[in-house]
Amino acid sequence: MSKSDLFVANPEFWENLDKLVNKYGYTIDRPRGSRHPRFQKFIYPFDYGFIPFTKSSDGEGLDIWIGNSEIMQVTGILNIVDMDKFDAEMKILYACTLDEMQLIYELNNQIMMRGVLIIREQVYE
Repeated sequence: MSKSDLFVANPEFWENLDKLVNKYGYTIDRPRGSRHPRFQKFIYPFDYGFIPFTKSSDGEGLDIWIGNSEIMQVTGILNIVDMDKFDAEMKILYACTLDEMQLIYELNNQIMMRGVLIIREQVYE
């Protein structure tokens, strides 16, 4: 396997994420403008919630950020390592512009978290 084989965009991965959102929708439990329950200085710039009937590595529903794009599909993901909780998880970015994804990436690389942003390239080609 060559190094370039490791960076293959699998369209079925993105399609499966879209299917989860389309089937179960999402629940916003931290609306735009609300404060984080543990870190009061953190204000959510976009709606944030979870996909019901799904399970993430923390045992809760898959986390999802909702942007303002007219593209009503998953536009990217963040893979996060949280050294406060000592866990790792994926956060779905839905209907996010490139600028919104950049801001969410920066917000999720503060305090005790570090993450990588993976953008669904097919959306922005």
